[in-house]
Amino acid sequence: MNRAERLAILGPKTVAAIKARVALAPEPTDELVKRLRRIITNPAGEMPRQPTSKPGRTTADTV
Repeated sequence: MNRAERLAILGPKTVAAIKARVALAPEPTDELVKRLRRIITNPAGEMPRQPTSKPGRTTADTV
């Protein structure tokens, strides 16, 4: 949904009220930005590692 569509659905009064509320919000702390950046860049959390192969086996053995 683009800006014009939101304005058409919500109306100018509602959009102005939302912008006013957002303007009242404090700036996020550096710690909050750091934590959110981790969530946004990796939303599923830490990716599971691939199991290591057993000694003496090659990838050709598993195919």
